[in-house]
Amino acid sequence: SVGPRLEEVATKKSVMRPVTVAATQMSCSWNIEHNIANAERLIRDAAGKNAKIILIQELFETPYFCQEQKAEYFEHAKPATLLNALLKHMSLLAKELAVVLPVSFFERANNAHYNSIAIIDADGSCLGIYRKSHIPDGPGYQEKFYFNPGDTGFKVWQTKYAAIGVAICWDQWFPEAARAMALQGAEILFYPTAIGSEPQDASIDSCPHWQRTMQGHAAANVMPVVCSNRVGTERFDASHITFYGSSFIAAPDGAKIAEADRTSDLVVLTATFDLDECRTRRLGWGLFRDRRPD
Repeated sequence: SVGPRLEEVATKKSVMRPVTVAATQMSCSWNIEHNIANAERLIRDAAGKNAKIILIQELFETPYFCQEQKAEYFEHAKPATLLNALLKHMSLLAKELAVVLPVSFFERANNAHYNSIAIIDADGSCLGIYRKSHIPDGPGYQEKFYFNPGDTGFKVWQTKYAAIGVAICWDQWFPEAARAMALQGAEILFYPTAIGSEPQDASIDSCPHWQRTMQGHAAANVMPVVCSNRVGTERFDASHITFYGSSFIAAPDGAKIAEADRTSDLVVLTATFDLDECRTRRLGWGLFRDRRPD
């Protein structure tokens, strides 16, 4: 039996390397300054709880405008530089609080547009960006109208506190995204998200499926997963979505160890992981030793 031997390896202590992470959720309006202020409030709250890597949800500057196709929404796209007021603001905040902030934003790059994330380290520097690879196109989630497919590939960043992989919303349904980041040395996976009801069929409730998919990424790669989703009902001319919140943090065995409900606004969840213990457990399972990509 391999069970006892795995348990012995997994629980054998090494030098501890604890890091506290935070998931969040909030509602969004067309008052962009208010949305950014609420995001800052959540970040400060999480930092006060000793969180060192803090995840705000996908495209939190505005409502989820991809419910409809309107060219006027392209005006919200900004470059991935400090000329972007959001990134400059979050850079200063990260430096002040000494926290790592993956920041979701609508990126303009010449004539291309991307659903992007900037990785801001604890000293306020931007380590780079990831551009969302998988772009959905369905009722209420019409992202192909706005976003080019990402061209960065999946990436891992060595931040002050951990090596992190970040993918965005629809990416979370594809196990190869999580595995690609794990193979590059990610220690924690983060998924900023905007998901809720289906405008074409109110009877569909994808929340349990959505959570289980990411719990599977945690279990299959033996590493924590952090997911932040928006909450509240957002209405457009011919569509509305009720975002179901349910932000959560999963342990390396896939179990949810912190979870928000479907309706609460301005929520902060935290959990602490010993990254050395997580690594020992990952090695003990042998999943990366025994994989057969051939």
